[in-house]
Amino acid sequence: QIQSGSLVLVHEDILEFSIQKMAYKFFSGPRIHGAPTPSQISSKNFSPSFESFKIIANIPYNITGAILKKFLTEKNQPSLMVLMVQNEVAKRMVARDRKESILSISVKAYGEPKMIIKVPARYFSPSPKVDSAVIAIKNISRKVFIENKLDEETFWQVIHAGFAHKRKILHSNLKKYDPLLVSPLAGGEKTTLIKTLGTKRAEELTLKDWIGLIKIADIHKKSS
Repeated sequence: QIQSGSLVLVHEDILEFSIQKMAYKFFSGPRIHGAPTPSQISSKNFSPSFESFKIIANIPYNITGAILKKFLTEKNQPSLMVLMVQNEVAKRMVARDRKESILSISVKAYGEPKMIIKVPARYFSPSPKVDSAVIAIKNISRKVFIENKLDEETFWQVIHAGFAHKRKILHSNLKKYDPLLVSPLAGGEKTTLIKTLGTKRAEELTLKDWIGLIKIADIHKKSS
């Protein structure tokens, strides 16, 4: 299969790995249209077109967050990710305790996470100190951002501000980020939304709640 080109082994740092460059380098035919020059590949605007791909992997647990962010926010996203991760991380990703986190909200903004199965430490040799789990993130896309007309940069700014101090209520965390979100002088639905959500902590908000807040922040950003 390696000789036929249907299996390609790449020895590379996953965080430096480029799906676009790999596709052009190793594949040809109907998947890739055109052959780029070296200068085109190195260009910041380099954006090849190829069929959707899936990621199925047992990843280094200490860079789980970095790997998720890299591929979920890629211009060319995978359609599916099936990963072996630390069990506690898997539970946080799906908010098993009904407490959201930056991790769970970020993943849900791009796809549909589901914990498939727990893999106890005893099934590994040598046995690690932590249990593992297989998690699937399906239907990965930017649908949430497109349908709600959200700016991704603003999304990340508000999410990080909201979770900056977990014990504080949301009103306090967002106060310095955007006065419009917390001002008692803000009119109409904006005031109502803050009165409803402002006394909650970030972990209590659903993705839908965050979308409402971020829409306000994005409107303020564009008008300022």
